[in-house]
Amino acid sequence: MKKLLTATALVGLLVPVAASAEYTFALVPKAMNNPFFDLARDGCYKAQEELADVTCEYIGPGEHTELEQIQIVQDLITKGVDGIAVAPSNAPAMAKVLKAAADAGIPVMTWDSDLLPEDMSLRTTYVGTHNYDIGVNLAKLVMERHPDGGTICLQTGGAAAANHNERLKGARDTLAGKDMGDPPGAALSGEGGWTEISGCPLITNDDGNVAVQGMTDILAANPDLTAFLSTGAFTQWFDNAYRKAAEPYKAKMDAGDLTIVVADTLPMQLEQTKDGLGNGLVGQRPFEMGYKAMYILKDIAEGKSVDDPIYTGLDVCSNSNIDTCVGN
Repeated sequence: MKKLLTATALVGLLVPVAASAEYTFALVPKAMNNPFFDLARDGCYKAQEELADVTCEYIGPGEHTELEQIQIVQDLITKGVDGIAVAPSNAPAMAKVLKAAADAGIPVMTWDSDLLPEDMSLRTTYVGTHNYDIGVNLAKLVMERHPDGGTICLQTGGAAAANHNERLKGARDTLAGKDMGDPPGAALSGEGGWTEISGCPLITNDDGNVAVQGMTDILAANPDLTAFLSTGAFTQWFDNAYRKAAEPYKAKMDAGDLTIVVADTLPMQLEQTKDGLGNGLVGQRPFEMGYKAMYILKDIAEGKSVDDPIYTGLDVCSNSNIDTCVGN
């Protein structure tokens, strides 16, 4: 919050001391039990080290809980923080809350996941991934291995998460070779040679246990499945559980009969792919999101103009380039 130092009396006159601005900016993830968001937290704290007048308050739900995230943002508004960077779990619900931030004059930006187009005026900018492109690149990895198409199961996060819906649309548009409608896009039923199987897309609500179990059940029930595409790292967060689920299908992946591709490039995901327990990753840069958010909020708070959106780039990995793909 902006503070004016106490004026100092000098030779009977009041001489104002230069103003010093101190800011508390909140970085609100979808969940704090999430290794992806841990990296954003680390970026936020790195920016705090560099900016003497900025405090990073990293706070979010312990688990992926939409109502808890909304309550946290409401509390931050009541507390009067100097700026909020939020990754909305439920875009339309979060928009309703952010109207109060606007009324209070608190700068707001989004990161990782954005608001819906009709609500974007409630935030100044978005920093993070071009989410549609994640889906595009995941689909391309699948198509490289299966140019003639086949059957596919899509797995996603929260049903109302704008970022995951954009990724689903990117994947469906690319596989179909045409526009499949508004996010998340219509399910594939033969377009481009691809058909989504019954029971998919799988909704995980960013729960790693649900994600692994969903993949396990689908692969067991559909032995001829061509591809499994997940829009989030939740499928591979729990290394031992994922390895146990994927190991029975390694021979099929090696032979090119089955493809598993997943968003993000967390360390355990890179190792899994190196070991042949997956065939492709499309990674974001969460550290950069958290880091840039603090600088961007400071600029907004000081009345400076910022770009909108601000994209942080992608890393596209396959079995052939897995040792060198990240950071290139």
